[in-house]
Amino acid sequence: MNPPNNPPIQTNLPARMPQLRVMPMPTDANIHGDVFGGWIMAQVDIAGAIPATRRTNGRVATIAVNSFLFKQPVFVGDLLSFYADVVRVGRTSITIYVEVYAERNRLEADTVKVTEATLTYVATDDNRKPRVIPDIASL
Repeated sequence: MNPPNNPPIQTNLPARMPQLRVMPMPTDANIHGDVFGGWIMAQVDIAGAIPATRRTNGRVATIAVNSFLFKQPVFVGDLLSFYADVVRVGRTSITIYVEVYAERNRLEADTVKVTEATLTYVATDDNRKPRVIPDIASL
C-alpha cells in the first residue's frame, strides 16, 4: 500500500536556500522553554561564516557583531532557517546580513521572522593574520 499523496505545506520562508537549518533542543532553553539568546547568536555566527568563508576562499574570524535584533522569541521545537547574504566586501573584511525564520506548528505552516543580524568577519591566513580577500573573478 502506498502512502497518501499529501500536498506540501506552504510556508512564508524566503524563496532561496538557507545557509543553515536547525531545531533547538531542551538543553538550549531556560526552564520556561525559551531558547537562550546566546545559543541563537552562536547559530547566526555559524550561518554568517558559511558565505563569508566561500566568498573569501578560506578561513575567517568574527571581528564584530554590528547589529543584532531579537524580533520574536524562539521555542524548543521551532525549526529555524538561517539566510545569509554578503553586504560588503572590503580589503580584508566581509560583512554578512543574517535573517532567521522559525517554523512553528508546522502542520499549520506558522512562520515568523525571529532574528536579524549583521556581522563582520576578517579573512585570515594559516597564521591567523589578516589576508587580502581575492577578487571574485579570480575564484
